[in-house]
Amino acid sequence: MLERDGISWNVMIAGCARHGYSTEALNFFLQMQHAGMKPTPFTFASTLSACASLSELGKGKQIHLHIIRDEVNSNIILGNALIDMYAKSGCLEDALKVFDKMPERDVVSWNALIAGNARHGQGDGALKLFSEMRCLGLKPTQCTLASLLSACASVANLGTGKQIHAHNIQTGFESNVFAGSALLDMYAKCGSIDDALRAFDSILDRNAVSWTSMIIGYAQNGCGEEALQIYEQMLLVGMKPDNITFVGVLTACSHAGLVDEGRYYFDSMSQDHSITPTVDHYTCMIDLFGRAGLLDEMEHFINNMPFEPDAFMWGSVLGACRSHGNLKLAKLAAERHFELEPDNAAPYVLLSNIYASNGKWEDVAEVRKIMSGKLVKKKPGYSWIEVKNSVHTFTAEDGSHPQTGEIYAMLEKLTEQMKKEGYVPDTSFVLLDVAEEQKEHLLRHHSEKLALAFGLINAPPGAPIRIVKNLRVCGDCHTAMKFISKIVGREIILRDAIRFHHFKGGLCSCRDYW
Repeated sequence: MLERDGISWNVMIAGCARHGYSTEALNFFLQMQHAGMKPTPFTFASTLSACASLSELGKGKQIHLHIIRDEVNSNIILGNALIDMYAKSGCLEDALKVFDKMPERDVVSWNALIAGNARHGQGDGALKLFSEMRCLGLKPTQCTLASLLSACASVANLGTGKQIHAHNIQTGFESNVFAGSALLDMYAKCGSIDDALRAFDSILDRNAVSWTSMIIGYAQNGCGEEALQIYEQMLLVGMKPDNITFVGVLTACSHAGLVDEGRYYFDSMSQDHSITPTVDHYTCMIDLFGRAGLLDEMEHFINNMPFEPDAFMWGSVLGACRSHGNLKLAKLAAERHFELEPDNAAPYVLLSNIYASNGKWEDVAEVRKIMSGKLVKKKPGYSWIEVKNSVHTFTAEDGSHPQTGEIYAMLEKLTEQMKKEGYVPDTSFVLLDVAEEQKEHLLRHHSEKLALAFGLINAPPGAPIRIVKNLRVCGDCHTAMKFISKIVGREIILRDAIRFHHFKGGLCSCRDYW
């Protein structure tokens, strides 16, 4: 074109932004300015969309300043683009400021803010916004519901998730692949794997995302063999697996102790599907060997990788050393982890735990001294449970809950009953150099046990008890939950930082392989 006007530039910028050519969209925006053309609100909206896709927060902020400086007449499209850019970048406060200043908002405005909260772990915030949206009479869209299901999954809010599922059915979204995949992901992350399978079966036109979501859901819930069956079905219908699919497959093998299968599928990636394994796949294999106690094979695998191990890999090695008692390798893994992430408390805590379980209290004190000197703080452990649409959070030895007296009395009663059934407290999980009696007392009041006692007191009779913990469950609590599930005749579903544990009739779905 010999002559270009503002419309020409806007069409090019918008077209590139809409079809995934975000870098080109930003380049056209710069060229437009150099050509002396004045951007319109439509230009800015398209350019902000490109910034959001590229996570270019800095450039997005520059454009926002440009809009303010030039006193550009804002409209709802431009406002929504600003909200979306800030929300996708994790700047939720800035997104909310733009949202609050908009004289007019539509469902897209609400969707962008809800999605941002859900994407960045603010599930409660997303659900609160949805409640406000409904009060204003706005009708949620498919995007709204998918974001809300993601929010419910992040905080394990099964009750609200089921309400949104009901809304999906009413609006006809349930069989849609986008909404259906979000639905099965929510159920899987809330530990309701049977409901996740029903959601999967209801999707009429499944894509790679829905198949992969089901595989990962089974893997997270300790159903390794079922995950592999879904994968094989995926291949039979002609669906091609991708990188993420194989992360799910290898995770399933790792969590179920399927070592030979894990080796086979790792090799199959490149040999059968021309997929080059990434860091995530190598990490899964390290975890697979570590959980199985194959520490020599794990070391050999690490030494022959095409890249250097990252902090997450060394963390897996430390976890394996904790489970299988390899102090020498633990020291090496901790040192490498310290070098890569000096401010991360996790490797210090793991190494300290390994020393404590071996009775090396002087070494424990030394690690804690180093942490104190470097101002590295341990992440506090806590558990939460939702009962009657209210979330209750507990920490170890928590005495702040209004029902503390009843909760502690329930735990005393349960401990007596467990001991009659053969339970012996595993005091090796108390990482303090105190008397055995004191160790038993401390074990009794771990956060997940407090949440469980609260649930038994307050949840409807016979209903499963669902607990979420931000850290990995300790071995003694895992044993206790098996005993308690048998004594009270209730299913206990515990989601920790690694996976789900379904306790029923004295057994756990992990088969004590975790």
